[in-house]
Amino acid sequence: MKAKLLVSTAFLAASVSLSAQKSATITVHADQGKEIIPKEIYGQFAEHLGSCIYGGLWVGENSDIPNIKGYRTDVFNALKDLSVPVLRWPGGCFADEYHWMDGIGPKENRPKMVNNNWGGTIEDNSFGTHEFLNLCEMLGCEPYVSGNVGSGTVEELAKWVEYMTSDGDSPMANLRRKNGRDKAWKLKYLGVGNESWGCGGSMRPEYYADLYRRYSTYCRNYDGNRLFKIASGASDYDYKWTDVLMNRVGHRMDGLSLHYYTVTGWSGSKGSATQFNKDDYYWTMGKCLEVEDVLKKHCTIMDKYDKDKKIALLLDEWGTWWDEEPGTIKGHLYQQNTLRDAFVASLSLDVFHKYTDRLKMANIAQIVNVLQSMILTKDKEMVLTPTYYVFKMYKVHQDATYLPIDLTCEKINVRDNRTVPMVSATASKNKDGVIHISLSNVDADEAQEITINLGDTKAKKAIGEILTASKLTDYNSFEKPNIVKPAPFKEVKINKGTMKVKLPAKSIVTLELQ
Repeated sequence: MKAKLLVSTAFLAASVSLSAQKSATITVHADQGKEIIPKEIYGQFAEHLGSCIYGGLWVGENSDIPNIKGYRTDVFNALKDLSVPVLRWPGGCFADEYHWMDGIGPKENRPKMVNNNWGGTIEDNSFGTHEFLNLCEMLGCEPYVSGNVGSGTVEELAKWVEYMTSDGDSPMANLRRKNGRDKAWKLKYLGVGNESWGCGGSMRPEYYADLYRRYSTYCRNYDGNRLFKIASGASDYDYKWTDVLMNRVGHRMDGLSLHYYTVTGWSGSKGSATQFNKDDYYWTMGKCLEVEDVLKKHCTIMDKYDKDKKIALLLDEWGTWWDEEPGTIKGHLYQQNTLRDAFVASLSLDVFHKYTDRLKMANIAQIVNVLQSMILTKDKEMVLTPTYYVFKMYKVHQDATYLPIDLTCEKINVRDNRTVPMVSATASKNKDGVIHISLSNVDADEAQEITINLGDTKAKKAIGEILTASKLTDYNSFEKPNIVKPAPFKEVKINKGTMKVKLPAKSIVTLELQ
C-alpha cells in the first residue's frame, strides 16, 4: 500500500526570516507502534458555568439566534466539524450541587437554583438530562455524566442512572417516557463525584474511598448498558490521593480522574490572557509540559496496584486558567484565547499521546466561553479560537496508533527552574496506513529547520496548511474573527526518506505527504 504522511505543526509568526534559524532532528519509528491513541484524549467539558451552556451551547427553541432544537446552529456545526468524541457534564464543581430531577419535565415547571460556585447566577434548569444526552446523540459523541456525591444521595444517583439507561417497566424509565423519551440512552462514562477533596465535599481520600464503594454499588447496569465508573481523583501533585484510592478502591473503579491546569496559582492574579511578555510565554510552556512528570508519577502509583493497567487514568480537566476578561461577570471565567493557548494545546496533546497505555481520556476545560475554550459567543456572533484550530488539526490522531519518535533540539531554562525544548512533536499511523506527524516550534524568535527521518516510509509530494499570526498575543475577536486561521503551507522538501520542514518561529503546520 502506498504510504501517506500527514504532519501537524503550529505556526505563530509569519514575519520571522527563515535565514535566522536553528535545527532539530526527528526519527519516526513507523514500525514500532503499539498503543492506540483513544479518540477520547480529544474530549471536551461543558459545565453550568458562565455562558458555557446558556448562550454557548443552548439558546432554546424560541430564540432569535438560529438554532437546531434549541442548540445554537453555528456552535453545533463547529463542534460537529471538530469530531468531538466525548463530552463531560454538568460539572465540575456544579455537579455536586446539581439535582437532576430539577432539570426534567416541562421547562416552565422546573425550579430555579443559585449557582453558588460560579458567580451566584440563577440557574433555570432549562438545560437538563434530555437536552444534554440528546445533544451528544446529535453530535455522535459519548456522554460523560458527573454524579452528585457532595450534596446528593446514593438513592438520587441510582435513580438517575435508571432514568437514563433502563428500558424496562421501571419507575424511572416510565418517568422518562412521560417526559418524552421512550428509548433509554446509552451512557458509558459515569463520574462518581468531582473534586471530592475540594468543592465536591472537602473530603479526605480515606473517607471518599469508602463513599465511592457505596455509591458505585448502587449505580447498576440496565438492559445491556455497561457503565464505566470513574472515581474522583487527585489535583495535580496530590499523589497520596491516588495511592489511597488505588489501595482502598482498586478494581471497583474502572477509571480514576486527575485534574491539571496551566495556572500561576490559586490566590491573587493569574495573569492576563492577552497581555504577557516572552518570559511569561516560556513560563507557560514549562508549566504545561510539567504535566508529563505529573502523569508519570500518578501512573507509577497506579502500576504498583494494577500492573495490567486495567484501571484507566482520565485527565478530565486540563488547560490554561487566566484572569477573567475585564468587564465580564466575576465568577464566569470568560477568557480570551491567544496563540500561547494554542501552544499549550499542542504541547499537552503531544505529551498525552505518550501515555495512552494508561491515560484513556482527557477533557479540556471548557468547550464554549469558559477558560481555554474552543469557541466564544456573544449574542448572535461566534468566533473560533486558536485552540479550536489545534484540535481540528490534531483530530487526525484520534484512534490512530502512536508511533515512537526520537527528537533532538535545543532547550532553554525558564522561570521556576523548568526546561523547555524548542521543538515538540508526535506521530501516529491510522488504520489506512496514513502517518501523521505534529510539530510545534516553541521558539518565539527563530525558525527551525527540522530534518525528519522517515525510514521506509515513502512520500513524493506534500501539501499542507499553516496556522499563522504575527504575534503570540494575537487572538480572534468578534471584530476580527480571522486573525488566527489556517492557510496553505509549502515549506517542505522530501528526498529518499528524509523530509526537511522549514518551521517559522512560534509556529504550527499540517502536511500530507503522498
